[in-house]
Amino acid sequence: MFWHFLGLLLIGALIGWVASKLMHGKGGLIRNIILGVAGSVVGGWLADYAGIGSGNVWSIGGFLVAVGGACLLILISRLIVGRR
Repeated sequence: MFWHFLGLLLIGALIGWVASKLMHGKGGLIRNIILGVAGSVVGGWLADYAGIGSGNVWSIGGFLVAVGGACLLILISRLIVGRR
């Protein structure tokens, strides 16, 4: 259980880091973990809604869906806050 949770935190941090680099964002480790985990949820939900399925985060397709969800969250937060 602990190792699964630690693995999710690590992959969440990686997803958040990749998304922040793609979107030229700033932030630290905690922000990247939160962004990565939330992006995985949003990306997976949107992929399921679109009927393409998301797989899991441990696959390439699932990783890309999660990064896409995290990028979408960055974009939405910029629109709400009103900054670039």
